[in-house]
Amino acid sequence: MIIGIGTDLCDIRRIEKTLERHGDRFVARCFTPIERALAERRKNRAETYAKRFAAKEACAKALGTGFRRGVFFRDLGVVNLPSGKPTLRLTGAAAERLAALTPPGCEARIDLALTDEYPLAQAFVVISAVPRSAGDEASASIAPVPPSR
Repeated sequence: MIIGIGTDLCDIRRIEKTLERHGDRFVARCFTPIERALAERRKNRAETYAKRFAAKEACAKALGTGFRRGVFFRDLGVVNLPSGKPTLRLTGAAAERLAALTPPGCEARIDLALTDEYPLAQAFVVISAVPRSAGDEASASIAPVPPSR
């Protein structure tokens, strides 16, 4: 069952300018350590950051929250599964929202498609609820949610 769908376009030139202007402050505010390590190894780091920025926006739309209700950019992290397929790992309020949307007896699966063709980067996210017995690799998209305070 589909829980949510989101898509986003990001102008790579905008990310390039933001990296020039704000550098590490922007990167640290929006991206996880895993995302930063990957982007910094790449020749075209702006494209890598732009795709991940678009993925975060698309996922926030699929969750139905946008970046409010306590959901922050770093709560949504693009990671690669062992097969190399990209997905998102959610933490904090984003993981709590996803858990609330997921029906009992199911687990959430986040499918993510990323592409870029300068000057644009695009992401498309589909969040599905699948029966717990369907243990395919994309189902492990929720990081453990810390207990509420």
